[in-house]
Amino acid sequence: MPRLSWQKSSYCGEGDSCVHVAVTARSIHITESADPSGAILTTAPDDFLTLVQALKGERQMAEGRRTGIEVTVGGDDTVRIRATTAPDTTVTTDRRKWDTFVLGVRAGEFDHFFARP
Repeated sequence: MPRLSWQKSSYCGEGDSCVHVAVTARSIHITESADPSGAILTTAPDDFLTLVQALKGERQMAEGRRTGIEVTVGGDDTVRIRATTAPDTTVTTDRRKWDTFVLGVRAGEFDHFFARP
C-alpha cells in the first residue's frame, strides 16, 4: 500500500486522537489514531460518498439499503465503523470523536476525497 496522507477534522484538537481519512487512486481509508487494534478500514469512494451524504442529511437512506459502511453506536458510546465488504475490519472510536468527525463532514472538509474533475 502506498504511503497514506491522513486528514482529520479541523474540529479535532491538535494532538487529540481522532478519526482520520486518506485516499488512494481506488480506495478511501478510515482509521482512528487511538484505536488499540490499529485497524484501517478500506472502502470504495462511492460508499464513502454515500456515508458523507447521509451524515450531511443530503441523502435519505432507503429502508434496508446498505451504504457499504456501517456505523453502530453502543450503549457505552463506543462507535464501530466497518465496511460491509470487509466485516472483519472494525475501526473503534468513541462518540465524542465520531461527533467531531461528523462536524468536519458537515463542513465539507472531506468532500475533495470524492470530487470528480
